[in-house]
Parts: sequence; structure tokens; C-alpha cells
Amino acid sequence: MRFGIYAEMQCPPEKPHEQLYWEILRQIEHADEVGFDVYSTIDHHFSQEFGISANPLALFCAAAQRTRRIRFRTALHVLPPKNPMELAGQIAVADIITGGRLECGVGRGHAWLYHGFGIPIEESQARFDEAFDILIRAWTEERFSYDGQFWKIHNARVVPRPLQKPHPPILTGGTSDSTYEFAGKRGYGMLVPPLLPFAAMERQFGIYRETCAKYGHEPHIIYLRPIYLGDDAVQVRRECERYLLNFIAFTAKTAELICHSPEELRKAGYGFYASGALESLTKLSYDDLVEQNVAFVGSSAQVIDKVGWLAEKAGITEFDILANYGGITHWQSLKQQELFARHVIPAFA
Repeated sequence: MRFGIYAEMQCPPEKPHEQLYWEILRQIEHADEVGFDVYSTIDHHFSQEFGISANPLALFCAAAQRTRRIRFRTALHVLPPKNPMELAGQIAVADIITGGRLECGVGRGHAWLYHGFGIPIEESQARFDEAFDILIRAWTEERFSYDGQFWKIHNARVVPRPLQKPHPPILTGGTSDSTYEFAGKRGYGMLVPPLLPFAAMERQFGIYRETCAKYGHEPHIIYLRPIYLGDDAVQVRRECERYLLNFIAFTAKTAELICHSPEELRKAGYGFYASGALESLTKLSYDDLVEQNVAFVGSSAQVIDKVGWLAEKAGITEFDILANYGGITHWQSLKQQELFARHVIPAFA
């Protein structure tokens, strides 16, 4: 079992952007000190409350200078709006600067991002397919040409090359069946969205495991959950309730950015965003979040039991905590990282 930390870099309106970045850098440094395996952040734009992680590779290169062992993961690089040839070189540089500690998630991104990308959402899947194909070829072929719908490349070569051969480990994530089939077919790791309860994802886990078995791959399921550890339930609630509810509110607020009709979303393969699931999150109370295991809150023994159950029931191979969410204070994030590393991780050594 691996253990990591995931942060969307949610930034409340009153918090200066630069303050959050320096706090995150210290939290990554601390995560390395206390023994976490990987630190992940999102590739995200246009919404301060949901996340200001607009350049994860730059963050990782800075963090690599402060750390020795911890790995870094983008969850996920949003491929449709990017030039894949440029991205291939940028990832290679980051892999070199981090000393080969980079992992690359890839995906189409959230539906609400397309109001600002300047590309049609109905092209997102075709653009992802082309960009992903080019990305892999750029790392694995000395020179190549490509004649696609969106990209025309003639006898090109990407330099430098990644330190890890043939390229950093690849992962993906999302809510559609096709994403789980894609990851299983290629043997890529699968990141589980941090707000959906286990029951909502159980069928997709089955699809992923069956597809992995069919193509001879070992499943790698990364389960993400906001956490707050403490033995006194009253004190825990007093310290974290506000921030957990902010986490939900900041996520649901992004639904306001979606500029497509439900039918357009479904046709583009973004049916989840047409389902009203985002908006329904705001109806969840603190008690709902805890009881439905949307957040893992309680004593270390309780959290150990929850993680152990997931390992046995769902076959998860990595559990990543969210310790920075909803504008939570810096000291609380550090405290939660410390408590989890000291009391939960050793139970799975």
C-alpha cells in the first residue's frame, strides 16, 4: 500500500494566492519528511475557490529542490487544449529536474473548464485521443510525423527526453466507464474522484479490474479522501466542519461556470455534469459527509479500519489524503499530515 497527499489548491477569496503557494511548498516538504510516497495536485484554471494549480510542473520543480524522496503527480494534465509536443518536452524537463520522481496523470478535464479554453467541448474526446497519441510517440520515437484532425506534424523530434524510460508512469481518472476501460486496457493507474462515495464507484472498479485482467495488467487504484484525525469528536467537528463544508461549496460553485446544455454535456461524454450531482453536494451536512465516508473523520483506529476495508473490498493500492481543503489553516494541514503519517501509515507497513 502506498500513501500520498492530494491538493486541489482551493483558495478562499480572502487568501492571497502567493500565500497558498508558499504554504503548499512547506506542506510538500513536510510530507517528504514524515514519509508520504507521493504528492499530487491538479491541472486547473479559471476558478479560485476550486483550485489555483495552473502550473503543477513548476510547483513540482520547486518542491524537488526542498525534498529527497517524495514523488510528484499531476492529476491530471488536461490534454485537449494543450500542444502535446510542447507538453512532452515540458514534462521531460520536469522529470529531469525532479530526479525522475514525476508521475503523469492525463485526462479531458472538468466540463466547467471549457468555458475558458476556447475549444468546443464536443471536440474534447477527439482532441484528447490525438494529443495522447502524440505525447506517447514523442517520448518513444526518435522522430515521427502525424497527420490528424487537429495536429499536423512533420518529421519532428522532442528534446530533452525524460529521465525515466520510456517516460514517467501514466495515470488517469474520471467518472465515465470508458475512462476505466482505457486505463485497464493500457495498465495505467486509476485515480478515484475524492467526493463520490464507494457505492457510486463500485461498478467502475469492477470494469477496471476486469479490463486489467483481460489485458494482463495489475490494477492500481488510488483512492482520495479528505481526512481529519482526532480522538475528541466534539473538538474534531469544531476544527474541521467549516472547512469540509467549504470544500463541498467550492466544488459545487464550479457548476455555475458550465456553459453547455445537459444534452451537449451528454453528447460530449460529460453526462456526470448533466446529472445534477455537483449541485446536490451542497445538500450534504457535516454528519452526512462523515456517515457516508465522503470524508474520513475520527480516530486513527477508525481511519485505519476504513482504509483496510477499502484495500480488501475494492483492492485499492494507494490511499491519498486531502489535508488542505476548503481554506483550512496551514497549521491544521501540517497537523493532519503528521497525525496520519505517525498513526495510520505504520498500520500498513
